[in-house]
Amino acid sequence: MVVAAVIAVCVVLAVLAFLVPRLSRHPERGTQRTLGAGARAGGQAPGILGRLFSKPFHTSSRAVSRSGSAGRRSRGRMPF
Repeated sequence: MVVAAVIAVCVVLAVLAFLVPRLSRHPERGTQRTLGAGARAGGQAPGILGRLFSKPFHTSSRAVSRSGSAGRRSRGRMPF
């Protein structure tokens, strides 16, 4: 369920970044903030469990960032 949600957010951000690059920054930052809060909450667990619980949030955050930047980059490569 969470994986599907992250994939959906990535797709929406990539399309939004392609269509309106400047307006895509705000949703991307909001998503990053939400995932960061989850990572911080997961990192509160003791020892190695903290790293294990926060890792999916870090990975999802990186995916969201790459998705948005890929949409903006491909928009910049368009000939018009």
